[in-house]
Amino acid sequence: MTGREIPDEYLEGYARILAEASSTGRRLTRDELESLRARGERAAEAGLGLRALVRRHLSATRESLATLSSAEADRVLAVVQQAIDAFAEGHERAQRLAVRQEEAVRREFIDDLLYGRSDLGRLAERAERFGLLLSRAHAVAVAQGGKPVEDTHPATRQVESALISRFGERRILLTTKDGRLICIAPGDQDDVLAFFAKQAYAATEGGQVAIGRPHPGAGGVVHSYEEALNSLDLADRLQLHEPVLHAADLLVYPVLTRDRQAMADLVRNTLGPLQSARGGPQPFIDTLTAYFDSGCIAAEAARRLNLSVRAFTYRLERIHKLTGANPADSVHRYTLQTAVIGARLLGWPDNEV
Repeated sequence: MTGREIPDEYLEGYARILAEASSTGRRLTRDELESLRARGERAAEAGLGLRALVRRHLSATRESLATLSSAEADRVLAVVQQAIDAFAEGHERAQRLAVRQEEAVRREFIDDLLYGRSDLGRLAERAERFGLLLSRAHAVAVAQGGKPVEDTHPATRQVESALISRFGERRILLTTKDGRLICIAPGDQDDVLAFFAKQAYAATEGGQVAIGRPHPGAGGVVHSYEEALNSLDLADRLQLHEPVLHAADLLVYPVLTRDRQAMADLVRNTLGPLQSARGGPQPFIDTLTAYFDSGCIAAEAARRLNLSVRAFTYRLERIHKLTGANPADSVHRYTLQTAVIGARLLGWPDNEV
């Protein structure tokens, strides 16, 4: 917008102020300053750029200075500085308020989207304003680091910059919630979430990223988000240290714990006898976990636990003797492995089941 396009209403009374300043040398009154601030606010709300407004004021100032002496010009310039400062202050104040209001609207939308608290039709309309088409399937990735992150955190800005640089105008929404970094992307764009996971892992200095499965509609975003959160919770309880978790790869665990009472019974009946061992059941649970995670190769499992193969084999024998289940037997092995997973999910033996 050029100076000639600035409406005259935003310079109302300005020529009079300059004329009085040149003849009397007076400064602006408090009311005049507040009037200029209010005018600057209205200009910002009308979408008028500050640079164009300043140029228009300077143009009017030059017209006033043309017939003045040097002393009169000095008095005018002192008032011009006051006037433009007040006008700019009002303009900037309105812009800050607009930014805060926009942030509040965006935060309300994010909360409604991730918790499914709004009418789905209305939510879909609001989503388009933020670049999402909820008629399509979407997947959600959640990154969690050692320290919480918010929208203004350097990690958020770093990941956002990388995504914009790589994918430009794709319909991607990056935000934060409860100290975690969140990316919502179309469900058929695996490359976006894979890139987000890589960038978020680096920005959070070795955090963990979980990616939910794609689901259609506004409710699908909530579903995928919850899957990602549940995956992070499972990783914590099962001590899974992979940097990127896919909810689709972890579906067996919710199935195993769907009947919590049955799982608790299995843990108590299968692993309960280990409580009578010296040092309690935890060393034996760690032994079984290492054994199963290493493909039931005793030498590799012993290395992971910093044990000799002989000491490790002795532990397996003790497990067999105490529980009656032989880790080397295929049928017993399945029961033991399921019970160990259940113990880790339920927090046993620290928690009663």
